[in-house]
Amino acid sequence: MRVLLVEDDLQIGQSLLRALKDANYSVDWVREGTAGRHALEAAEYTVVLLDLGLPGMSGIDVLRAARAAGNRVPVLILTAQDALDTRVEGLDLGADDYVLKPFQVPELLARIRAVLRRKAGYAVSRLGDDALALDLDKRTLTCNGVTSMLSAKEFALMHAFLERPGTILSRDQLEDRLYGWGKEVESNAIDVIIHSVRKKFGGSVITNVRGLGWTVMLSSAPKC
Repeated sequence: MRVLLVEDDLQIGQSLLRALKDANYSVDWVREGTAGRHALEAAEYTVVLLDLGLPGMSGIDVLRAARAAGNRVPVLILTAQDALDTRVEGLDLGADDYVLKPFQVPELLARIRAVLRRKAGYAVSRLGDDALALDLDKRTLTCNGVTSMLSAKEFALMHAFLERPGTILSRDQLEDRLYGWGKEVESNAIDVIIHSVRKKFGGSVITNVRGLGWTVMLSSAPKC
């Protein structure tokens, strides 16, 4: 899953970059508000971690611009600004959570998972249904009672599908979700990941839509 980190503090940014990568997130890190706004306009992210006190353009203005443009990406504000008015403004502008510095990384990761499952409409840390379910905490996929651990890229792939089941995702859309800036992506990278998931759970778990891309359906149980 691809994360945009907008944080100007070098030490905090480096620490979060390591922690997120250790948690198997693909991370794009920018240190200015204007750069954050441009990144949101240019790419699709799973979640945004947004500082408020940024050079060039404040985090509040970045958030305001994103929501005004119709961007519904989940946003977690990370800031030392704990004034009530600031918290209220950020939440009213469309932030999904407000995390005060200093914070512990395990809590931040848990908050990211909580925001992602709320976006997908689930109360528990799971996407899917009884036949096909992705566990966001354990990073496992269960298909008709068969459960297997997923690699980082397999997990990101299935998260993209099960976040919007039934939606056809193109190769470009999947590459955008799975890989960050400056990453060289092999032409068959998505095919390799899909093949790996199908090898574990059966060919019908991911459906190919000729000329358009791939999809995962929940209405009919896949044959795992």
